[in-house]
Amino acid sequence: MTRSDPVDPTSPTREAADATVVELHHALERVVQRACPPWLVAHRDDLVQAAVLKVLAVQERKGEGIDEVPASYLYRVAHSALVDEIRRHRRKREVALEEGGDIVEQSKRVRDPEQQASSRQAGRAIQNCLSRLKVERKRAVTLYLQGSSVPESSRILGWKRKRTENLVFRGLVDLRQCLIKKGIRS
Repeated sequence: MTRSDPVDPTSPTREAADATVVELHHALERVVQRACPPWLVAHRDDLVQAAVLKVLAVQERKGEGIDEVPASYLYRVAHSALVDEIRRHRRKREVALEEGGDIVEQSKRVRDPEQQASSRQAGRAIQNCLSRLKVERKRAVTLYLQGSSVPESSRILGWKRKRTENLVFRGLVDLRQCLIKKGIRS
């Protein structure tokens, strides 16, 4: 690919810029590794990537080079990305719907043994009933149960809003009927 504008001999080459971004990535990776709580280890790469993108966006807006970024700034950006991720997790309350997922784990937080058994049974029943739904309904209902609105779900799934709304509604009806057959009522 040829460029129509003249090449500035003082500007860094593409390879040098790539190497600088790699160095930035490694620096942020070390910061995130030190600050990341154990329960977020699975998301560490995402945190590093988010921090790198933040630094690059700010530096591009300011018109500064990446080489000029102080270490304290990198720490603040990594910390900010970590706090954002923690807030997102708390807000979303993400739930794994596989066997042994968070539904069963959440039931262990209840103190009364009878409530624990009841919660565990309900969690397993929900997982079982969800596994019996048609794939599209299961996806729509799962997102709904995880706290996504219909517009969010339709955007995530790439479906029209009305289709997503119908799949959520019908899926919840199917889920409710399945749970009633299993003797679980709200």
